[in-house]
This record gives sequence, C-alpha cells and structure tokens, in this order.
Amino acid sequence: MAANLEDVPSLDLMHELLRRMKCSSKPDKHLILIGPPGSGKGTQSPLIKDEYCLCHLATGDMLRAAVAAKTTLGIKAKEAMDKGELVSDNLVVGIIDEAMKKPSCQKGFILDGFPRTVTQAQKLDEMLAKQGANVDKVLNFAIDDAILEERITGRWIHPPSGRTYHTKFAPPKSPGVDDVTGEPLIQRRDDTAEVLKSRLEAFHKQTEPVIDYYSKKGLVVNLPAEKPPKEVTAEVLKALS
Repeated sequence: MAANLEDVPSLDLMHELLRRMKCSSKPDKHLILIGPPGSGKGTQSPLIKDEYCLCHLATGDMLRAAVAAKTTLGIKAKEAMDKGELVSDNLVVGIIDEAMKKPSCQKGFILDGFPRTVTQAQKLDEMLAKQGANVDKVLNFAIDDAILEERITGRWIHPPSGRTYHTKFAPPKSPGVDDVTGEPLIQRRDDTAEVLKSRLEAFHKQTEPVIDYYSKKGLVVNLPAEKPPKEVTAEVLKALS
C-alpha cells in the first residue's frame, strides 16, 4: 500500500505533480535493453527512464520484491525457488504485467534482463498485445568482446573504502596498491578474464536468437557501446526520437 498522502511533505507532492504534468505529454514507450556485462546499460537506463518517464523493470529485482510482498505470483515464484527450479516464463511475464499497472509505469517501461529466450519474447508480445501495447524498440548495446575484456579485467578495487582503479583508464600511483592507504588492491572474481569469457559466451548464445527475433520485426537499434557514455546517450536519444 502506498504511503498515506497526508504524510508526504508538500514539496515532494508538488515535485511529483510537476513531474507527472511534464510526463503527460511524452509518448508511451516500451523498451528492451540488451547488452553484456560492462556494456554501459546501467549508465544509460536511468537517463532514458528520466527522459521518457518510464519505469525500470529489472526482472530479478521484481521477482525478489514479489516474493517479499507475498503477492499471489510471488508465492508461486518462491515455491519454485525453494525447490531450486527456474521460475516459469508465465510467472515472470505475469509479474511484468502486474508492474505495468502501477502509476510509475503509466508511460511505459525499460525491461532489463528479460526476455532472455525467444519463447519469453513471444510471451511478452502476447501479454502486451492484450493490453493494446507492443515493444517499441530494442536497444542493443553492441560492443566487441575484446574491448569489454579490457574494460572489465582492468578493474581493481580497495574493498575497505570502495575505491576503484583501472590499470589503463585510472591506474593507482603505484601498481597494485591503494593511493590513500597503501593497502593491496584486489580483483573481483567476476572481473577475471576466465569468468568474463564464460559469461560472455553464455550471453551471446542466449541473446543472439532474441536479437534476431526482434531484428526481423525491425525493432533493434545497435548502439556503439564502446564510445564514451555521452556519445552513447546521444545515439540513444536519436534512436528514440
């Protein structure tokens, strides 16, 4: 249940009303973001969300929220998870369907991490069609694996402070040690070349058929994700205008 409006500060209410008035003139958009880890999806999606007044639907987070809120679908999802099974496609599409009815999703959504298979894409299309909607654009953050490898495997962190370094783009003053404390830097397991290689292989195998499915419908925009974030943002806005 939403917070009692009487308890919301006037300024917050005014900001929200102004935001909704500004948003009312925006066209509805239903977008899908596809891109491997490190492709910059996470940088661009908040910008797209704010520009077009969309809600950001990350299916993993939504499943966890539905389970926590003990919604009908959440209870079913929890049963599957407890058995160590994958949550069925119908359930995930149902949770997206539920989310779309919220005021924050009135103008549409950005879907991130779904669909991962052609079957999921078809089920999503069927659900949207029932609501008289459809996927408008699929933004494919296309980037060469070698560039990604350089971006990701160069990351080193100082866990106590959260400071991050990059061997090429933001190196520490002395190799392998934190600038401030002189303590050793570590590399996250996910950032090593071996882990990245298997993640990318899985990603390509899984998403290529989905990209193909939407390409046949003429919905895919290939973004030059290796470019600096500002240039990628410009390309996104151009693609969505």
